[in-house]
Amino acid sequence: MKIKAVSFREGASAFFFDDQRAIKAGAGHDGFTYTGKPITPGFVRIRQPGKVICVTLELENGRFAYGDCAAVQYSGAGGRDPLLDPEKYIPFLEKQVKPVLEGMELDSFRRCAQVIDNLRIPDPLSEQPHQPKILHTALRYGITQALLYARAEAAGKIPAEIIAEEWNLPLIAKPVPVFGQTGDDRYSNADKMILKGVDALPHGLINNVDEKLGRQGEKLREYLRWLSRRIQDLRMTESYRPSLHVDVYGTIGQIFNNDPVRVADYVASLEKDASPFALYIEGPVDLEHRERQIEGLAAITRQLEKLGSGVKIVADEWCNTLQDIKDFADAKSCHMIQIKTPDLGGLQDIVDAVLYCKNTGVEAYQGGTCNETDLSARACVHLAMASRPERMLAKPGMGFDEGFCIVTNEMARICSTFELRSHHA
Repeated sequence: MKIKAVSFREGASAFFFDDQRAIKAGAGHDGFTYTGKPITPGFVRIRQPGKVICVTLELENGRFAYGDCAAVQYSGAGGRDPLLDPEKYIPFLEKQVKPVLEGMELDSFRRCAQVIDNLRIPDPLSEQPHQPKILHTALRYGITQALLYARAEAAGKIPAEIIAEEWNLPLIAKPVPVFGQTGDDRYSNADKMILKGVDALPHGLINNVDEKLGRQGEKLREYLRWLSRRIQDLRMTESYRPSLHVDVYGTIGQIFNNDPVRVADYVASLEKDASPFALYIEGPVDLEHRERQIEGLAAITRQLEKLGSGVKIVADEWCNTLQDIKDFADAKSCHMIQIKTPDLGGLQDIVDAVLYCKNTGVEAYQGGTCNETDLSARACVHLAMASRPERMLAKPGMGFDEGFCIVTNEMARICSTFELRSHHA
C-alpha cells in the first residue's frame, strides 16, 4: 500500500498558546486573558488562540488516514520549538514535505516515521533560514500520527496493534492509569475527578508564586490539605486512593532561590499535607538550562532520599527529546519523567522513551498538552496501550471531562479489540 496524495489544512487546538515566561514573571489576569506584554519570541499576546495543521493522507485503496500537527501550550519555553503558525508552515509543507510523502510505501510504521524524522530541510521560518534542520516537532508529531493510522489501515489492524507488533510488545486488555488536569479551576475540576475516580490528579497549574504557591509555599500546602480532605469526603469507596500529582512550573525554586536543600525540605514537608495519598511534584525548579536542570533535579531527588521522604519528583522542563529523556533517566535526576508527546516529534520516539524509562527504573508519564486535539489524544492512547507507561494524561483541553472521555473511551475500545482478537486467535 502506498500514499497516493497528501493535503494540509489549518485547524484549531483544544486550548491556547501561552507565554510561560511572561506568566511566571507576574502577568496579571483580565478575564480569560493576561495583561502585559509577551516575553517569548513569536508571541504577539501572552495568550493567543491555539492552532494546528491537519494532515490527510489518501491511500491507494481509496481510504484516508489523518494526523494533527499540534504544539504545546507553552511553546518556545523550556528549550522547546517556537510557536506553530499554520499560515506560514503549510506552504513549506506543500513544497518540501508533500513530495516525500506521496508515493511512500506503507510497509512499516517505524521506517516511514524515521524517513520524516531524518529529513533535513532549510526552514525559511527559522533564525537560520538557509541551514538544513530537522522538521519542527509539531510537524513530525502530526505527520507520524497520519503514518501510523495509514499503516494500520494498510495492515487491517488498529494502531496499538501496529506498535505492539513492531516493538514486539504484548497486547494487554487493561487500561493505563489516567492523570487529570484541572487548569485554573482547581477546586471544581478536582471534585469532578474525584467523582469519576481518576487515577492521578489534579495537576493544579501552579504557575504563579503570588496567586497559587504563596511566598512561603503556604497556598500550595493549604490546597493539598483541602484536596486530601475532599477525596476522603467525596470518594465512593475507601479503596479509591489516587496519586496526587501537582505541576509547579519551577515556582518552588523561585521562592527558595533554587537551593536544592531548601526546595527538598519544603517538598518533603508537603508529604504530611497530602497524606494519606502519594504525592508527586512536577518541575520544582526551572533552571533555564538543560544540564543545570538535570543537576538541580538530581540534587533535590538525592536530598529527598536522605530525608526519607516518599514524595516523588517529576521532570518536565528541558526534558523534551528522546535523548533528553535518556539523559535525565540515566542521571537518576527524578522519580518520574513526563514524556510530553508533542515535544518528541515522531511517535516512534514516544514509544522508545516510555520503554527506556521503564528499563532504567524511572516511572514513565506519557503526557502532552491541553493544546492538542481529539485525534492526537486518541493516537497517544494507542501508543500507551502498547508501551504501558505508569500513567497518561487525559487530554486535550482544560475542561477535564472532555479529555477524560476521549482517552478513557478510546482505551475501552482498544481493550475490546484486543479481547475480540484473542477470541479469534
